[in-house]
Amino acid sequence: MIQKVRDEESGQVVVLNVLSLFSLDSLQSWFKMSTYKNLVSTFLKSTCFMLLAFCTFSCIPLKIAPNIEGAKIYKGKKFKNQLPKQYVYVFEDPKDANEFYTYINAKYDIDYDVGGGNLPISINNKRYYLTFYEIERNTKTVNLVPIVADAVMDSKGIDPAFENQYTSRSGSWYIALTVTDEEFQDNLKETDPAYKNIIMHLDHLRNEYLSTANYMEIYLKR
Repeated sequence: MIQKVRDEESGQVVVLNVLSLFSLDSLQSWFKMSTYKNLVSTFLKSTCFMLLAFCTFSCIPLKIAPNIEGAKIYKGKKFKNQLPKQYVYVFEDPKDANEFYTYINAKYDIDYDVGGGNLPISINNKRYYLTFYEIERNTKTVNLVPIVADAVMDSKGIDPAFENQYTSRSGSWYIALTVTDEEFQDNLKETDPAYKNIIMHLDHLRNEYLSTANYMEIYLKR
């Protein structure tokens, strides 16, 4: 490519061959370097995308323990098969095993086991029977990373080393309460006339239990 340039000192026009300023080898090197950078950039982007996708889906949940804010009403069998068919009032229990049992014994000055689990309580001067259950629900996931690693090792004739890590399990504990009257009616049905008052009573029990560390304080308040 020919380009004319005026010399500022002499005022003469100088004709330049721009291509002569660059050797053929320099142009080839520049082209190769540019192409290489583009390939590396594309490869890195693709690799990052694949790693992100693999990490995102490396743990596939099979079971998920519910996350309950406050409390929630469930059909017993739908929450846990060992529960009765009637409705249950459920909340998460962050405390140790048997803590709610200790709380109930202290609050009502009883041995819960002696009554067979039917604790008589009074709500608005009417007698009801309270039963509680400690329930564990698990979150279970399949871990793809150790499965893939063992598959690669197996293809190379190496015995699998991560078989015990194919799945992981973590448990959450809940308290489930049932309330019935003397006619054995399920009083946690939303249609029950005393439903709102019963829920308020159970909310009070839950809040008192979760906020109390020393259950002897509850015993002394009776």
